[in-house]
Amino acid sequence: MKDIKWIYAMLVFLLSEAQSTKSETNQSTSVVDSNSSSPAHFENKHAAFNLGSEAILTCSNKTWKDMLFVTWDIHVERNIKSCRIAFNGNGQNEDSCDGKTSLQNTSSSQSYLHIPKFSKDDVGVYKCYSVYKGGTNNYEFNVTITVPPRLSSWLETKDNKMVAVCKAEGGNSAANISWSHSGNVSFLEVIDSQGLFTVESRFELPEGMDTENLTCSIRHPSILGGQKTLALKPKKGYGPWLYILTVVVIIVFLAGVLFFAQKTLLRRCKLSESSPSKSPPTEDVEEVEPYASYVQRVNSIYNSSADLFT
Repeated sequence: MKDIKWIYAMLVFLLSEAQSTKSETNQSTSVVDSNSSSPAHFENKHAAFNLGSEAILTCSNKTWKDMLFVTWDIHVERNIKSCRIAFNGNGQNEDSCDGKTSLQNTSSSQSYLHIPKFSKDDVGVYKCYSVYKGGTNNYEFNVTITVPPRLSSWLETKDNKMVAVCKAEGGNSAANISWSHSGNVSFLEVIDSQGLFTVESRFELPEGMDTENLTCSIRHPSILGGQKTLALKPKKGYGPWLYILTVVVIIVFLAGVLFFAQKTLLRRCKLSESSPSKSPPTEDVEEVEPYASYVQRVNSIYNSSADLFT
């Protein structure tokens, strides 16, 4: 009897594979209530988890009492590798993954895929095929990591009109922005080379509108409580005081340079005055004249003696 159930399960699985391939080829998605008797259910889903958080992916809400088997094909982008985790009602299982990802059951025996600490290595495509009594469920999860965006808000003037800006930059997935007041609102969404989203919303304020109670709300999975409200304040710009301060700084700097240059010049002048150029020494007249008189007297005496003997 178990062999017959297994053969039936495999036939249903092959049928679901063919139908899911057909749906992917036509780029269409058929969504049918899994509780109905429809043979196949295929759906694309997106899931994002915070870094280091617990990740749980569910392929079916059926319990093992009704399940025949479930298979997860995992294609991880970062390491470019694939693995498979499968389990059937007969107790047979298959696990070619690294052991971090596992197939577990809730207290009510519902199957789910479990990742204890989600990381960048777990980002990828997770395909699930489950067969139960009466039909199949096929899901394809595009699993990404949640990156908190940088939030900012301000008021600015453009074309003589006041504009309120609310911005969520560099997040994954894209944030949603809403305003506390209705009016002329525009949105801009940009994806950078790393796949991160920047969302900017601009609200053109009606003339005379009071901005005291104007706020914007940003919703993102990484935000505690799922949402954060920001008040609007004038954007900090470079007012006239900055230019005045710049001029004062330049004047003080030039005055300092001039002061030190003048001080250096005066010091050099003093050094020049204290060390004049050397000139030939002069004889002291008062010291030379007595000697000359002495020589003159000696010569007079000598001449007088000579005259006596002649």
